Amino acid sequence: MATLTEITPAQAHPRLAALTVVDVRSAGEYAAGHVPGALNIPLDQLDRALPALRTVAARGELLIVCASGNRSGRACESLAAAGIPAATLVGGTSAWAAAGHAVERPDGAPARAPWAMDRQVRFAAGGLVVAGLLVDLVRPGTRWVSAAVGAGLVFSAATNTCAMGNLLSRLPYNRPRPGQAADLDATLAALTGAR
Repeated sequence: MATLTEITPAQAHPRLAALTVVDVRSAGEYAAGHVPGALNIPLDQLDRALPALRTVAARGELLIVCASGNRSGRACESLAAAGIPAATLVGGTSAWAAAGHAVERPDGAPARAPWAMDRQVRFAAGGLVVAGLLVDLVRPGTRWVSAAVGAGLVFSAATNTCAMGNLLSRLPYNRPRPGQAADLDATLAALTGAR
């Protein structure tokens, strides 16, 4: 397997105009603040975007971004498997903002950002485990719900996938609000028409 190419915020900032930046977070996370000029292609839509991303990568460097670097790393692995070179932003948008670099927010974006997807997954999984254990005190046997959630987390780590994250990304607060640019077709057209 090829090594993952990483670019730090300090390396990316001066080269931002030369990079094609793709943010693979949910539309809600993207709208709450993203690297300037980044286009949103949620990770679960990456396969559909492969032809456009191949075209863009042939013209110049492709930088993949998420909240912390985890999803962008997975995206880069998928792109590499499809023969598309790309780099991931170390630490993601969080590290970008922590380094003092500006983030863009579309007009009408919520003042308060939704939690990052990994935080939402940890909260939901932890809540299900605790609920399963508490209900087990009244109705013995429900602790197996907690065991199933634990097994799902182990499977998620082993396969580097996240079914719970995919489900949570479909919730209304992770979706774009009316009027926000989130149409994947428009994004793909912007990618192939850019530069």
